Amino acid sequence: MSEAHTAANTSTPADDAHGVRHTDVLIIGAGLAGLSTALALPQTLNVTVLSKAALDLCSSHYAQGGIAASLDAKDCTADHIADTLIAGAGLCEAKNTTEILSSGEQAVQWLYEQGVPFTQIPQQESKSHIKAGFDLSYLHLTKEGGHGCRRVAHADDATGRHIMEALVIKAQAASNITILPYHEAFHLLKNTDNRCQGALVFDHVHQRQLTLHSRAVVLASGGLGQLFKRASAPNVCVGDGVMMAWQAGCRLANLEFIQFHPTGLALGDSSFLISEALRGEGGRLYCPQTGKRFMLDIDARAELAPRDIVARAIAEQININGLGYVHLDVSHLPAAFLQAHFPQIYQTLLDLGIDITTDPIPVAPTAHYSCGGVVTSANGLTDVTGLYAAGEVAYTGLHGANRLASNSLLECVVVGRHIAADIPRYLHATKKPDATSIYINSEQSIYDIWTPPMLADYQRITLPSPIEYQRHANDHHNANIHTSINKDIAGITTQLKALMTSHLGITRSAEQLEQALGQICQWQQQLGGRSFDHIDTKSQDHVISYHTLPYVQLTRQLQLAALIMQSAYQRHESRGGHYRQDYPNLASKPLTSIIEPPSLTAFATIDDIDTTAHITTADVQKTTVPPLAMRESG
Repeated sequence: MSEAHTAANTSTPADDAHGVRHTDVLIIGAGLAGLSTALALPQTLNVTVLSKAALDLCSSHYAQGGIAASLDAKDCTADHIADTLIAGAGLCEAKNTTEILSSGEQAVQWLYEQGVPFTQIPQQESKSHIKAGFDLSYLHLTKEGGHGCRRVAHADDATGRHIMEALVIKAQAASNITILPYHEAFHLLKNTDNRCQGALVFDHVHQRQLTLHSRAVVLASGGLGQLFKRASAPNVCVGDGVMMAWQAGCRLANLEFIQFHPTGLALGDSSFLISEALRGEGGRLYCPQTGKRFMLDIDARAELAPRDIVARAIAEQININGLGYVHLDVSHLPAAFLQAHFPQIYQTLLDLGIDITTDPIPVAPTAHYSCGGVVTSANGLTDVTGLYAAGEVAYTGLHGANRLASNSLLECVVVGRHIAADIPRYLHATKKPDATSIYINSEQSIYDIWTPPMLADYQRITLPSPIEYQRHANDHHNANIHTSINKDIAGITTQLKALMTSHLGITRSAEQLEQALGQICQWQQQLGGRSFDHIDTKSQDHVISYHTLPYVQLTRQLQLAALIMQSAYQRHESRGGHYRQDYPNLASKPLTSIIEPPSLTAFATIDDIDTTAHITTADVQKTTVPPLAMRESG
């Protein structure tokens, strides 16, 4: 998508002299989750969508494989649910999983109606294998790892790009939707009722801070893959949405479960993925040295085992051969078929000197998807009234300990549309003349208006040791303090990626995690231990600027890295995408890891000072974190 295309958005809403704007619904993120929500909302609502960069710089745009749904006549939703629960290794929230996957057919139908050009089977072939009466009767379905049958609808091998181009065109044509590219939200605003009512935003175009007030906020900011050195996600995906929600009062869940895509292109610093659909169509993995097809000895499903199994097997082969890659071979498949079904992969690799019709592809695991995130219901409600979340930033429980391939695009559409259906109800319930109280009448409580997501069978992650909370004085916001440390920011950012990759990769251990926590502590101290999480909108001295934003971004990444490390450190088992060398077996009972937010009293109003996670060297050196305190919710 060209810059000219992304710039052709709806008009920018007028703001007052102080950079304050108002909208009915603020959506932070312009990926599939964000745009699905925006397009499904009533056109009577004014909707503002923020994109941190250009509209094509989001994970949704780069999704290759497709969207999973039970569409084949021989398939059923129950089988899709069963495959998802198996891949999730006991940590899927069964109710939410059922609710989301049961809406699969409607989600694909909705995308088709938006103009997504799904690949179809030739008209002369029989269509009896597709469910009778379904409008998309000629959809071509492919198969990916963990799926028991073909159920992945796709648009060539660039499904995400085709979906996003179709939705962007629709959103730009909608008179009620304003899209603001190069606008980065960095702090959520709440009123005295503890309701989320907007965000502080940095406008990269004019290099200034804006205040965007809204009646409801949808967080669709994407994942955290760019905390790692090798990642499929674009460089905007650093988990800032997760941290904004946590600091606003939301619980986080299962941050330790980072899914590594088994087959990233292992060529230089490339972040290009080799779609799992190649393995679904018969691609095979070989050791480059011996020529042995190694997955046959690992799992009965061979190359189509769940991603965590395939990724670990490849990592083990790489550790043995020392080459940094294994070979994925599809040269035994017809050349015409490969060129027709995988045109993007074929041409991209051909430009790099690899002809997939004759040559093997060097591949290695790459950080791909965060299975955890902001605790959210299947309807997108979070712990904070008025704040919804959808997409990779959210934890609905659909993915459990390991995401089933192509379920993520489905989740974006389904939850986004669920949010769009709920927002009018919420806005009506909270529409009242008295803005100081959430109660509509003496009979109605906040829980009638907003029901926080419920979790069963969870364990709290212990944060006070080695992570402690520190309150920072307002004078830490003086931009002059950054003069001496700006030069360190780029270096620490690069080193953090390497640290996360080496110490929180496909396999982990207590020793690695302790070392990483200590290193993060040193970086925090190097940066002065200061935080820009709180911005006082009444004081111009505290306005984020072009010069201070990199510092804000890095300190937040270090905080998030510490939370992920702590979650991995306290999960004393191996499950799904989390493999501990020192705890190789499953725990007796699967429990969801929960990180509770700092004291809610610290976030009562937008003028309070936030508390932030900060590791101390002394704690890391002197403290052994005890086993997780097991607690089951009632």
